[in-house]
Formats: sequence, structure tokens, C-alpha cells
Amino acid sequence: METITNVVYLIASVLFILGLKKLSSPKTARKGNVYSLVGMLLAIVITLIDQGILDYTYIIIGVVIGGTIGAIAARRVEMTGMPEMVALFNGFGGIASTFVAYSEYVNQAGNIGTTDIVISMILSLLIGTVTFTGSLIAWAKLKGVMTSAPIVFKGQTVFNGFLLVVVAGIGVVFAMDTTIEMYLLIILGIAIVLGVTSVIPIGGADMPVVISLLNSYSGLAACATGFVLSNNVLIIAGALVGASGLILTNIMCVAMNRSLANVLFAAVGVESGTAASGEKRSVTNYTAEDAAMIFDNAESVIIVPGYGLAVAQAQHVLEELAAMLEEKGINVRYAIHPVAGRMPGHMNVLLAEANVSYEKLIEMDMINDDFQETSVALVIGANDVINPAARTEKSSALYGMPILNCDQAQHVMIVKRSLSTGFAGEDNELFYDDKTMMLFGDAKGMVTEIVKAVKEL
Repeated sequence: METITNVVYLIASVLFILGLKKLSSPKTARKGNVYSLVGMLLAIVITLIDQGILDYTYIIIGVVIGGTIGAIAARRVEMTGMPEMVALFNGFGGIASTFVAYSEYVNQAGNIGTTDIVISMILSLLIGTVTFTGSLIAWAKLKGVMTSAPIVFKGQTVFNGFLLVVVAGIGVVFAMDTTIEMYLLIILGIAIVLGVTSVIPIGGADMPVVISLLNSYSGLAACATGFVLSNNVLIIAGALVGASGLILTNIMCVAMNRSLANVLFAAVGVESGTAASGEKRSVTNYTAEDAAMIFDNAESVIIVPGYGLAVAQAQHVLEELAAMLEEKGINVRYAIHPVAGRMPGHMNVLLAEANVSYEKLIEMDMINDDFQETSVALVIGANDVINPAARTEKSSALYGMPILNCDQAQHVMIVKRSLSTGFAGEDNELFYDDKTMMLFGDAKGMVTEIVKAVKEL
């Protein structure tokens, strides 16, 4: 039986790796999900059989309740709510690792074996619990339950470091006598606090990076739990999630030209930028008819989607506009910034829902040079990722972050509700550029008006 189990675990692991590979492209992402799903199903089934479960009652009850809640939540969630749901899923993954590791400790009555198992258990409890409370804070910030601005206090970084030192110290004492349960409970309590204090100083602009990082935490917690249980497939699956999450986090940090430490501790978004200067400037309010006239003479259009597009649920009418422009012989593409939206891949998922062809979704590095030869850059609900201050203003929180070169297009149209700042709290000079047409209003409503105006030409 052990040989069969290991063979099935190996097959499941291969399917996980193939699934991750397929997830690297929007075109193959659905197939990647299927591969991973089949791999997980095989792993669960063989684990249940191999472990000789005596009573499946609680397992069946858990599957029914969890499956029902998950199915209802997945069907009801709107695209704007996907980042919040992903944040919660990360948290649930973390707390599941905590529960499993702690139950193993209780099951073994404190006699948990060798030092490596003790270390794995401590890491599982620490990382899993930090992931849970940190994810709840991320959810609250994304949901608007609490402010998305960084919450900082004096000595916050030192305080977090002190908590980690305390955990290490208690871990050493616990390893000397694993029968004293109180040590684990103290570690759990510190992990709860650490999850909160490590995420509250991170601003809304950095939430995509945080979501990715918490995802990697959940994988690392699962990996540590795999060592506690001596379960090979859990070790492999957790390591894959942890490693891929860390790689994605690094890619996003590179795209922002910032280090992970800067994201975690710089408190970007504190109200101290140029937007807080109190200076009031005005721009001309253009209409949908003005936009239609510009489109009538355009040869190429690059659409820059942002979170405002998701909020307004304007992806379908935007695709309708793109199709109309293409019927006129205009080359239409979409420019995707790596940190657009509020979670990794947010814009890709949103536009895929509107059946936008994957070939039209172009990553920043591949399309940025094309803006200077583009008739119109149409910005829908994006702000920080097109802010030229990132290139020149050393005092700006965005300084150094690569941006989409919308300002190099012949015409720039920006659909936005107001001149308010983005998540980084920085004013955007592009709003006041002579070539920029500000189209104020809800993205869905404004794009719908543009569609009507284009039809009437």
C-alpha cells in the first residue's frame, strides 16, 4: 500500500507542477486549474484510503458544509470582490495549517518526536496564524471595513522584530520540554498580534504584493505542517505554493522598482504627498462626443484598464467599444501593468470575463515602446500606474516605479470620477497635460455614452 500511495503522490505532484506551468499564461490558465484540481483530488483520495480512516462522518460533514459555502461564495462574488475573496482564502489556508499542526500536538499528547518536527510545528503555528490574521487585515483594508491608508506607530518595525525574537526564545524552551502546552499557546498569541502589526502599515497601493506574499505564507505553513505529519504530498504542494508565491511577489516588487522591505515597511500612501498640499487645479471637462471625434481619426488605440473599471463593471461595454473601433480599422490593444487592480492578474481576469482575446492583453514591457506611435491612450479607472511622477519626482512615493507610457501617445483620454489621487496618495500631472482629455464620470456610464457617440458618427 505504501508503494501505491507514493506513486499516486508522485503523480499528484507532477500534476501540481504542470498546473503551475499552465497558470503562467491566461490562455492555458483554465487547463492549469484542471490539472491542479485532479492532482489534489488524487492526493486526498489516496490519503483517506491509506490512513485507514475509521469514521468518515466528520469528513463528510466538513466536505458538505465547506463545499456548500465555497460554491455559494464563488457564484455570488463580483469581480470587484475577488481580491477580498483571495485574501480570505489565503487566511483560511493558514489557519487550517495551524489547526492541523496543533491537533497533531494534542493527538501525540505533547510527545512530538525529534527536534526537526518540533521546529516544523512551531513554524506551522507561527506562519499559519500570521497568515490568518494578516489576511483578515488585508481583507478589511480591501473591503473598506478599515482605512486602506498605512497605520503606523513609533517603533513598529522594532516591535515586530522583538516579537519574532520572543517566539524564537520560547521555541527553544519548548523544544527542551514539549509537554508544556502553554508555550505553544503563547506562540499562537504572539502570532496573532504579529499578523496584525505586520499588515496594518501597508497601504492600499501595495495590496497586490501583500496578497501574493500572504499566499506564499499559506504555502509555507502547509509545507511545515507536511513535515509535522510526515506527509510527502503536503510538503511538495506547500513548497510549490510557497515558492511560486515568493517568485510572483519578487516579480511584482521588480515591476514597482521597490524592494520587499520597502513595500512592507515604507508605509506608502500616508497623507504626506503632493496631494496633501491643498493646491487646487482645474482641467477641461470633455464629453463623449469629443472622444468619438478623436476616435474617428485614430489609427491605433491602447486601452489601459485599472481598478475603476472593475468597480464600475465596465468591462463588457468597453469590449463593445473596442469591437466597434476595430470594425473601423483601428488597431486596439490593452496594456496591462503588473500591479494594476488589487490582486495579481486582476485585470486579466476581469477582461477575460468580457471575452477579450488573450492576444490583445499585452504586458507593460512588451507594449510601452508602442505608445509613442499610438493615436489614443484610453485610460479607464487607472491612476498610479500612469503617473509620470514615478519617473522624475524623487520625493514621490511612486518614484522609480515603471509606469505605462501613456503620456507619449498622441492623445490621452482618462475616464475618471474626479481628480482625486490614487492609492499612493500622489497627484497625477498627466491629468493637467495639454494633450489629455478628462472624461469625468462612472466608467460604465461614460464608456456607454462614447459607444453611442461613435455609433452616431
